[in-house]
Amino acid sequence: MGLTVLLDVVHSHACKNVLDGLNLFDGTDHLYFHEGGKGRHELWDSRLFNYGSHEVMRFLLSNLRWWIEEYHFDGFRFDGVTSMLYTHHGIGTGFSGGYHEYFGDSVDTEAVVYLMLANNMIRQIYPDQGGQGITTIAEDVSGMPLLCITTDIGGLGFDYRLAMAVPDMWIKLLKEKKDEDWDLANICFTLENRRYGEKSITYAESHDQALVGDKTIAFWLMDKEMYTNMSDLTDRTPIIDRGLALHKMIRLLTQALGGEGYLNFEGNEFGHPEWGRSNIQKVGESAVLVQCGE
Repeated sequence: MGLTVLLDVVHSHACKNVLDGLNLFDGTDHLYFHEGGKGRHELWDSRLFNYGSHEVMRFLLSNLRWWIEEYHFDGFRFDGVTSMLYTHHGIGTGFSGGYHEYFGDSVDTEAVVYLMLANNMIRQIYPDQGGQGITTIAEDVSGMPLLCITTDIGGLGFDYRLAMAVPDMWIKLLKEKKDEDWDLANICFTLENRRYGEKSITYAESHDQALVGDKTIAFWLMDKEMYTNMSDLTDRTPIIDRGLALHKMIRLLTQALGGEGYLNFEGNEFGHPEWGRSNIQKVGESAVLVQCGE
């Protein structure tokens, strides 16, 4: 059918619940996680895995294989990779692209090794056979070099990086700029700003913008008029005409310039303004469906 089903897998942190989670599973706080403050994410209020423990690595690696063997998923979108890569978890840290930001004391070497092992294991057990291998995508906002380079030459081994700056740019433009003040040169720069040869999945919006205290692009453009003037039974208003035109233009530019794959915000493909789950379409190739586990 030309469809590839991916799972949003969360190995970056875990729920701190005791009754229905791994926290205090054996009565201690360090069976699967780092003990003390190192094992707690201050923003997410969750527990952080100890990737230096062989048993934790076996648990997480077997989890990946279990999803493939039992449910036949075709790949994974690794959630919160930036939090895994650094001991500061990206909190209060900006990334300018300087290599000193990526190769220093702030890098969590144990987490990097785990991600390399995860991708290496997947490639060895499920080798690519005519484009039918397992696909892995990293949700990383930092721009870590070598993220999508194969492990045999020192990379982390992912197939794609999520271009997370793109949806942030569109939401910021819609919220803060007039139409006539849009800087097309800066828009194109942001869409094309990625390392040469590193494949990216681009997207115009996602649940992070639309669900977590914000609105979808359609709602930013047309808001309540969608309920009264977006029907064949009523006359379209200038707000609806503008909204439809900009919504199409935003998605066209994003798909054309943003990367090697396009993450569609489900509902956009048939014009529904509300948020839903996400799916991915490979640009120029067969469609790829993503059912995220959010």
